[in-house]
Amino acid sequence: MKPYLYLRGLKVAEHTVFAVQDGQKNYYDPTFNKRVSYSSGQQVKRSLLDMLSETLEENRAPVTFNYEINNKDELGNKEPWSPCDPTYADQLIGGWMRARPGVVTLKRRSPLSISAMRPLHPLLVSMTNENLTFDRSDRPDNNPIRVINAAGEALSEEQINDYLTRKHRTLPRRHWIPDNSRTTGLFVFDIAIDLHRLFSVSVNQHEPELTADSLQNLRNAGWVASTDGERLIAPAERRTEIIPALASALVNWHITSNQARTYSPQTMLAITISDNASRIAGAIRADLDAEQNRDNSYRAIPVVEPIDGVDLFTSLACKGYVPGVSGSVDALEQAEQRLIELLSAYNYEN
Repeated sequence: MKPYLYLRGLKVAEHTVFAVQDGQKNYYDPTFNKRVSYSSGQQVKRSLLDMLSETLEENRAPVTFNYEINNKDELGNKEPWSPCDPTYADQLIGGWMRARPGVVTLKRRSPLSISAMRPLHPLLVSMTNENLTFDRSDRPDNNPIRVINAAGEALSEEQINDYLTRKHRTLPRRHWIPDNSRTTGLFVFDIAIDLHRLFSVSVNQHEPELTADSLQNLRNAGWVASTDGERLIAPAERRTEIIPALASALVNWHITSNQARTYSPQTMLAITISDNASRIAGAIRADLDAEQNRDNSYRAIPVVEPIDGVDLFTSLACKGYVPGVSGSVDALEQAEQRLIELLSAYNYEN
């Protein structure tokens, strides 16, 4: 069995927000002269690890947030500290880095390489802008108004009324929120899983992932040395706990942040699994229509089709977005089970 697994997922997002950077993270696609939205790989990773911890019913590892008061009595942010503890599932799967002055930096790269969630094709997504209001005008007596002058002093009710009369102004209990971006369309994400490192930590002390004391604690807790002696492997019982939860997180994660008024379930339409990175891109892709539109613009067509060497799982919802597919009601459960089989079959000790 090859030491890498590759996964591509196809999701649909409906009038939602991925992240609130300028209203929506976006980038410019020069080929089709269009600005399109995306969700960063870091946000995808956090959502996946949140789902992993929830499925395991375990807390995520505690992170220490450091602040420092300098010589000018000003408060500033310092580097957060990770516990660097692989007994936490989110640390084992997500990796860590801890840097402190005067101490060797501990760093473990995640065994999961995660892409941004970006458009399946630039022509298959859209961004819209809308103006919003925060409105409390229906209860004026219950929502006070405060006006301050240039000196930062609050005006009295009489001073406010005098100002409004002189300036012919009103004070509505309504706040204008302009130019909010929303995105809709078909999005894909890719994940590469390094099975050789998935449940292991390096014992190398030249570029350490853990201190010598932490490694000894893991040995005492039942972690075993790999046959080459270069790594410590998590106990089989722990791997058996994590594998089903990880499979579920890989299939069912979704972004929940920044969606208080723009929630989308981000339904998984199809998912592919393979040990060949190039083939998963062929099973879920977009083709350009051979015929151009009347304005000489192109039209993209989403394609989901079986390819040799790729496990393809297509949900019923996919039939509403991709022509010619055949979905099944339990497709995502089948994808989870296939991931469990592949993750369980790898010989981690050897």
